[in-house]
Amino acid sequence: MTSPENAPAAPAHHRTKTSDAIAARADRPAKHQASERRHADEAEAKRISEGRAKLEGRTQVRPTAEGWKQAMDAEGRPKLEFASRPRVSQPPVHLADLTLAERADKLKELGLPAFRAKQLSVHYFQHYTTDPALMSDLPKDGREELVKAMFPTLLTEVKRLSTDKGDTVKFLWRLFDGSLVESVLMRYPGRITLCVSSQCGCGMNCPFCATGQAGLTRNMSAAEILDQIVQANRVIAEGGLGGKRKDGGHDAERVTNIVFMGMGEPLANYKRVMTAVHRMVDEAPEGLGMSARNITVSTVGLVPAINKLADENLPFTFALSLHAPDDELRDELIPVNSRWKVDEALDAAYGYYEKTGRRVSIEYALIKDMNDHGWRADLLARKLNSRGRGWVHVNPIPLNPTPGSIWTASEPDVTREFVDRLIAAGVPTTLRDTRGKEIDGACGQLAAAE
Repeated sequence: MTSPENAPAAPAHHRTKTSDAIAARADRPAKHQASERRHADEAEAKRISEGRAKLEGRTQVRPTAEGWKQAMDAEGRPKLEFASRPRVSQPPVHLADLTLAERADKLKELGLPAFRAKQLSVHYFQHYTTDPALMSDLPKDGREELVKAMFPTLLTEVKRLSTDKGDTVKFLWRLFDGSLVESVLMRYPGRITLCVSSQCGCGMNCPFCATGQAGLTRNMSAAEILDQIVQANRVIAEGGLGGKRKDGGHDAERVTNIVFMGMGEPLANYKRVMTAVHRMVDEAPEGLGMSARNITVSTVGLVPAINKLADENLPFTFALSLHAPDDELRDELIPVNSRWKVDEALDAAYGYYEKTGRRVSIEYALIKDMNDHGWRADLLARKLNSRGRGWVHVNPIPLNPTPGSIWTASEPDVTREFVDRLIAAGVPTTLRDTRGKEIDGACGQLAAAE
């Protein structure tokens, strides 16, 4: 037998080819090597999750874009857009963009007394009007010009659809530059909730969400966000939201609850969203005088922005749209998970609780055979409980399918088992009520189409 050290030398041409191949691998950019390792890891992760599903006697569906082409980056991953596309014009400055002091300063610049700022603010934030004919406390001479300067048109109603016996109304708004956004108004016993949009489109590119299919056009201004509420309050005052209770129970007469679960990723428009939130809770007439505890700010997991939220010194509710407890699936389902993993997002959410004492909500859309397996409920419970007890509440919600999608909500018995497993593990869990599916007004269905 020939020993390795006495083996004949390889031909020179073979040695050259082998050496060149090794050198070529060594010279490849590090990011390409990292990309290859990542793809190998993903393949192994898929194999493991499919094996777990098989043990439960279930299939494992993988996320895929249906009926549209998902935008990809240079590395073949779903593209993320954190900044608006360049545009020529900005939304006009509106009274709602300014503090009461700033409104007074602007009026002085217009050669008018500062006290008019309070009068205008009362009309907008308390009477929900921008109609100069209804502002009899202002001098008739120059009134229309003043109103036009302080209340430029931000949202023009294009279409209104209603369902749930009139208790759910979806609005389609056209903004100053032609962009379209939607908001959804919902009456419940004792409260009225408005789901507001914070961006025109969305850059998070989640394949199960209709809003993300168009990508991000631009951020909305603080006043554009707030005007959704003011106009909704006007509709309520005019009797445009369902019938009032006949059992003698309490009925809200204006929007009481806000959820940032409309179009857009709120924390990708952090400054304007927080300006709007502060104006929502500012005492009238500076703002709407709403309770911060009735405002929910959601995100798919922008960790640096989550870490800033606690410093806002407002007791609003923070919601993390998780939708999968394992990175293997969430990387595909929620593309931002490629930046900040599940545990990083949960750590940031727990940090918000630690600083504010406010319980965090975990949003979880249950998708048939994709993320509704029993082992995922168990994994979610372990991850939440490992950070402590009493800090979190899980809100599973059956998926609201988008047009043309084969994805659908989990079967009722699977949904019940998922919820039961979380509760058995000591995790407070409430299956969330779904409103507006018939008018494409439920979570994940807003597409702003005429």
